[in-house]
Amino acid sequence: MQNSLHRFHIPVMGLGFTVDTPIRVGPFGISSVISIVDDILIEKIRKYYSQKFNFPYTEITKKEHDSRAKRITEYLNLVQKIVQLRMEEIKRLPFFQENEKAKYFQMLPDESPLKISYEKLLQMKNSVEKFHLADHLTSMMRPGAIDVNIMAKVDKQNYDENGEKLGDEYSDAKSALRGFANSSLNSSVVFSAGFNRNLYGYIAQFSDFYRDTNGELKKKITIKVSDYRSALIQGKFLATKGLEVSEFRIESGLNCGGHAFASQGYLLPSLLNEFKEKRDQLTIQLLPIVMSFYKSKGWKYPESAQESKPLITVQGGIGTNGEARRMTEDFGCDFTGWGTPFLLVPEATCVDKFTLELLRKAKKEDQILSDVSPLGIPFNNLKMTSSELWTKERSNSSKPGSTCPKGFMKLSSSLTGSPLCMAANQYQTKVRDNIMGSDKTEEQKKNEIDLVSEKACLCVHLANGALSALNIVKENETLPKAVCPGPNIAWFDREYSLTEMVDHIYGRGDSLVSKDRPHMFSQEVELYVTYFEKLLKTMELNEAGRTYLKTFMDNLENGIDFILSIAERKPFEGENLSTVVSFVLNQRERLNSIRQKVFPKTMTLIAS
Repeated sequence: MQNSLHRFHIPVMGLGFTVDTPIRVGPFGISSVISIVDDILIEKIRKYYSQKFNFPYTEITKKEHDSRAKRITEYLNLVQKIVQLRMEEIKRLPFFQENEKAKYFQMLPDESPLKISYEKLLQMKNSVEKFHLADHLTSMMRPGAIDVNIMAKVDKQNYDENGEKLGDEYSDAKSALRGFANSSLNSSVVFSAGFNRNLYGYIAQFSDFYRDTNGELKKKITIKVSDYRSALIQGKFLATKGLEVSEFRIESGLNCGGHAFASQGYLLPSLLNEFKEKRDQLTIQLLPIVMSFYKSKGWKYPESAQESKPLITVQGGIGTNGEARRMTEDFGCDFTGWGTPFLLVPEATCVDKFTLELLRKAKKEDQILSDVSPLGIPFNNLKMTSSELWTKERSNSSKPGSTCPKGFMKLSSSLTGSPLCMAANQYQTKVRDNIMGSDKTEEQKKNEIDLVSEKACLCVHLANGALSALNIVKENETLPKAVCPGPNIAWFDREYSLTEMVDHIYGRGDSLVSKDRPHMFSQEVELYVTYFEKLLKTMELNEAGRTYLKTFMDNLENGIDFILSIAERKPFEGENLSTVVSFVLNQRERLNSIRQKVFPKTMTLIAS
């Protein structure tokens, strides 16, 4: 994204919602991220787009050696070809007409030199200079980045047809990485969901992640982080192998879509402020380690790269141009990520009609931070999806859970010694038998069974929507489809065109959200207070639990103080900063009430 024409990107969403987003928005210069977790889905989408654009297609079957990596490589290469093809088609279009070429330039940020030159072109009279400028503008058009996402901890080991364990390099995450590394893309891999040392070490196998003689990186590394300490630790680990982090992508712990990695009470503004204050340290501490590695290998580290610095970007809950400007102009972030609102932009994301209507109608009370993920990580979920209805129906049958046809989340091995997914029938049946055979009360048994029964087959349900949207499978309301928007979805209530959403992001025209929408910082405080309430009800109140809760609450209190100080600053246009004080003070009062009501006996231990 270093050379991005836009000031925002579209992050990865689910398995299927952004699986073809680069094809949709890349030709307009907008960068986006594809999940490469599900090679089964990817192979089906590759077949669909190969046929649509008349490219040859030969199926890569599961039996083929290294099929997972090959499927990913071939799909990414296909996406790049299609984006390039569409880009050239748009370039050939004439200026001075309402077409996709005009749309390309009109969507650019107003301060873009390219946009300014385009506006100048439209005012020019016929002349040699006018035609030279038109040719120049056309030559400067370029597509958005086609980035990929790997959930670092989703790294299941795999076996051959005889049940023999394959080599470590054939695990899910490493195979996905190899698929990206072997592709022709010049873009980034975004690592999320934790620090996988084994996976990070494997990156060193691929030369594209190292500087060439011109100082360029063909393949770049982006790490999604929850705090500065994590960024520095992961950055140092990679630097010892000569690998550079091109971007640290900060995400709100709870005010986001999909899996929610709640921080220990650290609110986003506090995290951003620490990155702002210590940003230079990321270069000062990491670059010498990288350069030392190059020297140890007898390589010359390009002089042109010695001034390079990692980008700092942020995503999670941003909903207005004023909030985006707060991120870039106040906290110094380079770009912002906008995910959830794009679920209502059919030009940008792959969402089926049934799910799109659920999203359009979604209110605050329709959203829940659920326990449906087999990974055991809180998951932002929408109520009344076909996935929820299907899972409930199965839980009431004699065969609860899924048949587990994909198995990407086979991580638990406590019951059988071999990995099982918590949403799978085999796992749920065994857990139920164990619970029913225990000496627990009937109420305890029911609660425990309900907890395991709500686990959803996300591997399948997060992919079905894309298959349905593209008519690869027949659209119907009973096909189990999950969707994972962030809380922001409550403030976007209809379908939008790509131009409408981009204009909203840049603060052009009327806002797409009402003036009643709370500031993103206010919403995050409310989410963390609610999360704290859940912690009080579920954590063991031993010494370790009390210590954790005290730290959490102290961090939350400090974050609230910092947000109240931000509220005293001048608001950016369209930023609902005036309501922050009253909203946040109400949440602080709620926090104290929760603490006193739910945790009275040990209150002094966590409040001291």
